[in-house]
Amino acid sequence: MIRIGLISDTHSYLDDAVFEHFKNCDEIWHAGDFGSIDVAEALAAFKPFKGVYGNIDGKEIRSVYPEHLKFKCEEVNVWMTHIGGYPGKYDPKIRGEILLEKPDLFICGHSHILKVMFDENISCLHLNPGAAGKYGWHKVRTLLRFHISGQKILNMEAIELAKR
Repeated sequence: MIRIGLISDTHSYLDDAVFEHFKNCDEIWHAGDFGSIDVAEALAAFKPFKGVYGNIDGKEIRSVYPEHLKFKCEEVNVWMTHIGGYPGKYDPKIRGEILLEKPDLFICGHSHILKVMFDENISCLHLNPGAAGKYGWHKVRTLLRFHISGQKILNMEAIELAKR
């Protein structure tokens, strides 16, 4: 079993509470819009780390992190990207590919809206952890925490950090 902490849209702000909420996680995944390489470096120094760049991220972050990250966690096929949309409204740039590949877990950020949805058409769990940073229109900063065991995604927790 692997315990995952999922974060996105930090926009150069990393709340100290993130480290407390993710202290028992085995890995941290960031779904883009770091804002600063310092955010990525702090999280990577804390736990094993995966991330993708977002639309606000510059050359320094884009040279380290890809736009799309496809990998296997336990027996779950994961696809993480920043701009992905959600079931029924996937971004046109990836719609065909996601319908063809049918990942088990699709993760994105960008909207600043926390979402946990199941896409019955492709048997895929869609996650967006919302925004953990202070920049944007969201009212509450959020994270997700969950476990992957074999083929199962378990113990999903939505965490509210504080008001923006």
